[in-house]
Amino acid sequence: MRYRRLGRTALEVSELCLGTMNFGPNTAEFDAFSILDEAVEAGINFVDTADQYGGRLGVGATEELIGRWLAQGGERRDRIVLATKLYEPMSEWPNGRGLSATHIRRACDASLRRLQTDHIDLYQMHHLDRTAPWDEVWQAMETLVAQGKITYVGSSNFAGWSIAQANEAAKSRHFLGLVSEQSLYNLTERTIELEVIPACTAYGLAVLPWSPLAGGLLAGAPSEESPGRRRGSAQLQHRAAQMRPQLDRWEQVCRDLGEAPGAVGLAWLLHRPGVTAPVVGPRTIDQLGGALRATSIELPQEILEQLDTIFPGPGPAPEAYAW
Repeated sequence: MRYRRLGRTALEVSELCLGTMNFGPNTAEFDAFSILDEAVEAGINFVDTADQYGGRLGVGATEELIGRWLAQGGERRDRIVLATKLYEPMSEWPNGRGLSATHIRRACDASLRRLQTDHIDLYQMHHLDRTAPWDEVWQAMETLVAQGKITYVGSSNFAGWSIAQANEAAKSRHFLGLVSEQSLYNLTERTIELEVIPACTAYGLAVLPWSPLAGGLLAGAPSEESPGRRRGSAQLQHRAAQMRPQLDRWEQVCRDLGEAPGAVGLAWLLHRPGVTAPVVGPRTIDQLGGALRATSIELPQEILEQLDTIFPGPGPAPEAYAW
């Protein structure tokens, strides 16, 4: 496993981040613990979750599961960089969501309780809150850093302009500001190449792609018999049918390489400028193994160019949409 700096910080994280959204609702606790242990033994030191994850088990359930895993000891907490998120509704009360200073404080304390830890390494805003002034957000985050409850702050699903605005506001307060951005990014979804990645590069943010295999679309031709609800969903079937010519060419490239499509899709991201660690969300040990394979794949320039032809990116802004 190779390690990369988290943006402009000195913190080193594995080039794969273990996403845990499936843990609890789709992956039983025993199996989730096995995946976590296997990932750490394989060198993954970056674990990502969110306060809202839990699905049918209810918000907070995934953080609670991770807390029980950490509580087993064995230096588990010391061996990982723990990331979680806030923003999404955690209750029906008016202040139970968003990025008000009140919710930031309450959400952090609640996540710490569920995770059974005294600090969060990377505290991420799950979405932009257009009602929250940046001075309010940063004052709350500065307090959490001073209290030792969080170490770094990241964003997720932010626009390039929002990243710039946030970090300029932080700079005026002599605060570190955002150090990472978690965004939708894969071969079929390359919009962030327009302005989000350039903003991250300019401000020294790590790019952490979520849905790196487009919900399973890039993991091989889905069918009704495909394992997992998303791989076999009607929505994915429809999208696969629409993209069949592209996907056929994509899968042929992977066959020629002698590699599984899922591993190649992750490897492509690891070759992209600005990307630090794709967030992989295995439901099984076998899926984790497939993701780990990506770290050993070196894609030659001709293959990268071929993939750009199959799945063309938008090009740089503003040239992509203006003369």
